[in-house]
Amino acid sequence: MNVRPTADADVVDGQEDSGRKDSPVAKTADSEPWKRVPLCRLAHLLLGLVILPSSLGGHIHAQAPADAARYAVSYVEVMPSARAAALAAFKPYRDTSRREDGYVRFDLLEQVGRPGHFAIVELWKDQKAFDAHGMAAHAKQLRDRLQSIRLSDYDQRPYKALTVAAATAVGSGQALHVVAHVDTVGGGQTDAPGLLTRLAEASRTEQGCLRFDVLQHTMRANHFTVIEIWSSRKALDAHAAAPHTRQYRDTLQPMSGSPLDERLYKSVELGAREALLERAPRDQQS
Repeated sequence: MNVRPTADADVVDGQEDSGRKDSPVAKTADSEPWKRVPLCRLAHLLLGLVILPSSLGGHIHAQAPADAARYAVSYVEVMPSARAAALAAFKPYRDTSRREDGYVRFDLLEQVGRPGHFAIVELWKDQKAFDAHGMAAHAKQLRDRLQSIRLSDYDQRPYKALTVAAATAVGSGQALHVVAHVDTVGGGQTDAPGLLTRLAEASRTEQGCLRFDVLQHTMRANHFTVIEIWSSRKALDAHAAAPHTRQYRDTLQPMSGSPLDERLYKSVELGAREALLERAPRDQQS
């Protein structure tokens, strides 16, 4: 850094520079140019060096923090004749989970036309609560109880929210749930998150849409799960034919890493009172 001498630079440590080459004061000033900078100016320079790194990172920290909530979407298939046994395993698991710190929601879904094919959607406050739940004894007990009746392994996948919104209504027994797995390729060449976010925002405005959430895999950023609830088959069919849905599918097709896996489900009630509590806001539960 080249600093031009100033009037103050002629005085060092309270001594006037004599101008002689052999002057100790002159040698000190020449060999240590920083001492010739006024203290006030030096303070400003040092302050700038401290502030600069913070200002460079300010844009990152100023962004809205990512939603800390964690989702688990799990799939398991059992023999149709073992459906009742599976439900008997899910109920104590759900009831015990509800008493854990950080628990938010549990939804048990059964595929339409395929008895015993279940999807489980769980919501936890944060990663800490999610991890603690995974180590809980009742989580292991559920898998142990399903072991002898399962047709497929218990396939659980971790997610974070990409775009979620509060459900607009509870829905009736006629409500249809859609769980779709979206796998994209292309890396930074495609904007799958933006495409899915636009679809969700447009779909939420449709008549009969009760829920439309998009989740992103916590370890595979190109894997997504879309969770929808529609008030009726008519509402779902209207959504499928909507211009924004068709545009989404047309845009997704070239970037899709596999055929769109979209399955239709109905909610499984494990108990009337518990079902109402599951859908009520957490601060209203007693």
